[in-house]
Amino acid sequence: MSLPFNFITSLSAQKLIAKLSDKATVQLIAKQYSLKTYYDSFDWRLYVAGISCEFNRSKTSSNLVLRTLKDDLIIASVDLKEVPSFSHQLPSEEIRQLIEPLLDCRALLAACNLDYETYNLNILNNDDKIILRIIIEEHELFDNRVILLPIKGYDKATEQTIELLTTHFGLRPTHKPLLLTALHMQGRKPNDYSSKLNINLDPDMRADIATKYIYSHLLKAIKDNEQGTIANTDSEFLHDFRVAVRRTRAGLNQLKNLLPENSSQYYAEFFSWLGQITGTTRDLDVYLLNFKTYKNSLPESMRNDLDPLYDFLLTKQKHTQKELATKLRSIRYLTTISEWEQYLKAQAPLTPIEPNAKLSIKQLADRRIWKNYKRVLQEGDAINEHSPAETLHDLRKSCKKLRYLMEFFQNLYHEQEIKVFIKNLKSLQEVLGDFQDYAIQELTLKQFSEEMLANHVSANTLLAMGVLIQNLDCLRTKARDDFSAKFIHFKHEDNQSTLKKLLTD
Repeated sequence: MSLPFNFITSLSAQKLIAKLSDKATVQLIAKQYSLKTYYDSFDWRLYVAGISCEFNRSKTSSNLVLRTLKDDLIIASVDLKEVPSFSHQLPSEEIRQLIEPLLDCRALLAACNLDYETYNLNILNNDDKIILRIIIEEHELFDNRVILLPIKGYDKATEQTIELLTTHFGLRPTHKPLLLTALHMQGRKPNDYSSKLNINLDPDMRADIATKYIYSHLLKAIKDNEQGTIANTDSEFLHDFRVAVRRTRAGLNQLKNLLPENSSQYYAEFFSWLGQITGTTRDLDVYLLNFKTYKNSLPESMRNDLDPLYDFLLTKQKHTQKELATKLRSIRYLTTISEWEQYLKAQAPLTPIEPNAKLSIKQLADRRIWKNYKRVLQEGDAINEHSPAETLHDLRKSCKKLRYLMEFFQNLYHEQEIKVFIKNLKSLQEVLGDFQDYAIQELTLKQFSEEMLANHVSANTLLAMGVLIQNLDCLRTKARDDFSAKFIHFKHEDNQSTLKKLLTD
């Protein structure tokens, strides 16, 4: 257990050591330059879970340390030469078990750096035995720190040193994480990116101005994830990039007669193109992320036979990723995204001529949400056991449009009630999404089988893929069977009443 204390920068480390030497036998073990780098995912998953992850390097050692954000206590540490890209690559099982469930597929990225001088001291007793270890961190731009590392059996020495530091030297105990200070010094804030949509709209805001505000929020998400998508840092960059693109497309298609028709059409086509060029790479990302599940769904004797499929998928993913990166550096993308940004920044006309532009955003939201909700009910009611798969796919798209509208405008409604409604909608979406995903995966794996057969893949691999396709078909059938119950729950009178009340309050 470590005990940290702050002291003012005017009291240098050397002066503090001199003061300590007057009161105790101090042994200076080492003085060296140190570098501390804090790591987290792009969306701050460790920070949200109350954990800081620091990588400490000096001339003689380097280690990775997990601490609690609340009181800066060490949770786990491991000696490490360099930080891997992903948590599953860490050598320490203890640390993997702590952070792998939190980070999932997200990469570990450097959030900020601190450089400082480190002094390692020992306090000795009259027999020259070490009774306390001390680390002094000397920083240039903020308070220096003293960290006591007590030694078992010498509690009295620790207590005496604490008394000396606090009473005589004016040091103060601190449990404030150094991460927060480091981020502040480098102009960053924790949690400065989240994939969650959180748009605060004034209900009386003019509809065309409000929609520009929504699109600006989505454009920021696109630009935030742009470079990570190009670099293929982790698969979530492309996922969040695509979600922001889909939301923008939904807005342009659903919130009509707000922007000039020619502009609306032009940008709708551009974002449709973005959806198309990112689709294949994302599909391959999903197959790779699901590969462990695919293997585990097979009999144990067949699981290793599926490994050539992973290599095949990875090769395809690298190829499509390279093509995608090229397109996201293209003149078409860079020019149009810049035009869109400038369009959104331009001042709205004082007297708009588009039919819906003068509505308040609350009026427009009420109309569009209710219209889309009725469409979902109508399409869902028309589906029976004999309906073709396309009808469920169309319903899924209608649910997605309704979901995006509700997320755009959720702050205009009673928070708890809108969350309950969105939760019910998500439940319906999930079963429709599963049905669609399993159907597409079946079809795609059959196509992959034909390609791999031409490349002379082993019969055992093709057999394993055949069993996997059968498993997906069973899951697709189950999702289809589950649809009726989910839809009945969604269209329940209580759910309809909740939405009516939300839209009329």
